[in-house]
Amino acid sequence: MIEGHPAEHVAVISRGRETTYGSLREQVANTRSRLAALGVADGDRVALLIGNNRHFVVSYLAVLGVGGVAVPLNPTSPANEIERELVAVGATTVVVGPTAVPSWRSVEQHRVPSLRHVIVAEGELAGAVALDDLPLGAPTPIVDVSDDHLAVLIFTSGTAGSPHAAMLSHGNLRANIAQANDGDTVGAMVASDVVYGVLPMFHIFGLNVVLGITLSVGATVVLIQRFDPSTALETIAKWGVTVVPGAPPMWIAFSTFDDAPAEAFATVRNASSGAAKMPEEATRRLKERFGIEVAEGYGLTEASPIVTSSRGVAIRVGSVGKVLHGIEVRLVDDSGDDVLDSDAGEIWVRGPNVFRGYLDDADSTSRVLTPDGWLRTGDIAVTDPDGYLYLIDRAKDLIIVSGFNVYPKEVEDVLMEYPGVEEVGVIGVPHPHTGEAVKAFVMAKDGVHLDEDALIDHCLDELARYKCPSKILFVDELPRNVSGKLLRRELM
Repeated sequence: MIEGHPAEHVAVISRGRETTYGSLREQVANTRSRLAALGVADGDRVALLIGNNRHFVVSYLAVLGVGGVAVPLNPTSPANEIERELVAVGATTVVVGPTAVPSWRSVEQHRVPSLRHVIVAEGELAGAVALDDLPLGAPTPIVDVSDDHLAVLIFTSGTAGSPHAAMLSHGNLRANIAQANDGDTVGAMVASDVVYGVLPMFHIFGLNVVLGITLSVGATVVLIQRFDPSTALETIAKWGVTVVPGAPPMWIAFSTFDDAPAEAFATVRNASSGAAKMPEEATRRLKERFGIEVAEGYGLTEASPIVTSSRGVAIRVGSVGKVLHGIEVRLVDDSGDDVLDSDAGEIWVRGPNVFRGYLDDADSTSRVLTPDGWLRTGDIAVTDPDGYLYLIDRAKDLIIVSGFNVYPKEVEDVLMEYPGVEEVGVIGVPHPHTGEAVKAFVMAKDGVHLDEDALIDHCLDELARYKCPSKILFVDELPRNVSGKLLRRELM
């Protein structure tokens, strides 16, 4: 991915520090040798608890280089969630970055029996060895792997309910990089581009679209740990950013940032949005205020991730663009038959970018992958006569907070663990900044008084912040159908 690019060209800008491709190759080679000397080998699962910085890039590429499987995790997740995810993937090694140190201090490592090594990428951490203190060992060449070799395990609520570790191969990732950045397409990323990298690397959008495409073409990525519209515009101007991928909350913030000058995006030639539906009003405001058109696309972790894009075609507000070359898409009815033209149907996807399934979960895998390789997305769409796709609904019950998938059942299960809780229902509600927020309806056991703040704090101990309810209402009963199934659509 980073081989062959000019050694003097800047690959990564992190915390204001430039790292050239020559230096990056050297750092990756050293880390690869250190991991190999430690015993990390082909197929080992290495968790990356690192924010958007140089350490993530170096560690990720080094893990892939020894034939390992990278497992990017949210570095700000609470300890209990980190433990569950490490156990689920059988992680042998974890690399902890600065932002993850507070959470890691609460991790009880004995609960992760597969764990052999804890490495701290920067600074000191009790019970961990500093990456730079590991013996360098002999030079370790890059392991040559097949397209089917597992590259990444990335957690997603996906199309199958509660969170799973989606298995993405080297071939999946490479295929989508090629599909999404076809050199014959207008607006394709090139080596002279500078990319704004605020999308988190533990999310497939940040990992393969921002980082993967940037490094594959020899461009420069400016890594950002936290988003703020004012400092973002300063960063864009300072580094001459030309490509800005983001999720709708970022673009909404820009569109309502009154202090932004009209020329704020003067250097930007490619602006895109994904991970959730972009509000049409925000798209219009951005064009009116800054003269910038945001190209909306559609994808999902299981597709590595991009399926459709508006880049390289005339942008139609409300559409997620056209299907990428090399990907097949069908719109099907409940019987699995293709719908008539202009009728709504579930999006099915097939191509070399479609994932291998969910780790250790054949049942969930079989529910989303057909025997002939079609991925059932659960998302509903229509097409117009010109082949543009329009999303009209999405996977049942899915909540999208700032572009991240949240399944109600995961939140409900955590709330049900709290003493005195009898029943729970969780839904998504509109939110002006994050698109949606999580709202919970809780029924207490007879004679029990529950406190909203205490329940929210309980969730914060168990789940990433974006998954936690921002509001909890206490109710006497929850709506159910005749068979006793919770009717979330009746919760308001």
